[in-house]
Amino acid sequence: MSRGFKALPLTLALAALSIFTASCGSSSSSTPAMVRFVNAIPDTADYGTALDIDVSGTKEFTDIPFQGFQPSSGYTKIASGGVAIQGLRNGTTEGVFVADASLDAATQNTLVATGFVSNNKVVIISAVDNNTAPANNKVAFRVINASPSGPLGVDIYIIPVGSGNSITPPATIANLPYRSTSGYVPLAYNANSVNGANYTMFMTATGTMKPFLITQSLSAGTSSAGAIRTLVLTDQQNIDQLNPLAMVLNDLN
Repeated sequence: MSRGFKALPLTLALAALSIFTASCGSSSSSTPAMVRFVNAIPDTADYGTALDIDVSGTKEFTDIPFQGFQPSSGYTKIASGGVAIQGLRNGTTEGVFVADASLDAATQNTLVATGFVSNNKVVIISAVDNNTAPANNKVAFRVINASPSGPLGVDIYIIPVGSGNSITPPATIANLPYRSTSGYVPLAYNANSVNGANYTMFMTATGTMKPFLITQSLSAGTSSAGAIRTLVLTDQQNIDQLNPLAMVLNDLN
């Protein structure tokens, strides 16, 4: 179901941004944080454009479509502390949303914007990243639940490809609610692959075994390299339903 876009008045957006920045300025540090930004707001596409992202008044990211992220690899340096984040219609100064986040100095962070522009309930999920390579013969997965229309909680099973379509508790990641980030889960590397995929992810509502809300193939590089993957659950574009495919961010290898 398509949502009507309601632009945030620029004066209001800038006022909110300046108030938050001023209130949090004392917590900032000369040591920056490292940030990548994910657009998981499904109704930003209603008006046919991507987002530019200002952080505390400085444009840090440009032209990010729904399910897009920047930078494409690595991170952008941003002053740490409390930050005000403003989404702008790409190439303009027209405010779309204002939200806030807190960034610790010398950390790597994934910021995921989710919620809906149409009801002014955009929020930022702030996940601190750990890109230390797993031990040999291990890979690591984590999940960020940025789907406002999904179940209250989800169970996620990640099993070696070729193991069939049956799952057995406990879940790899259990009862992950909206706006939450799981820990990193190390798994034994599966050398077998089908069409380049080493694992299959099955997702169900918490406490249920079926139906599978997501069935998705995942690739995890080579065992000697040690891969890390972040999976982002989103809604479908302009539809208030869970997307049957998660975004896959190749954090390492």
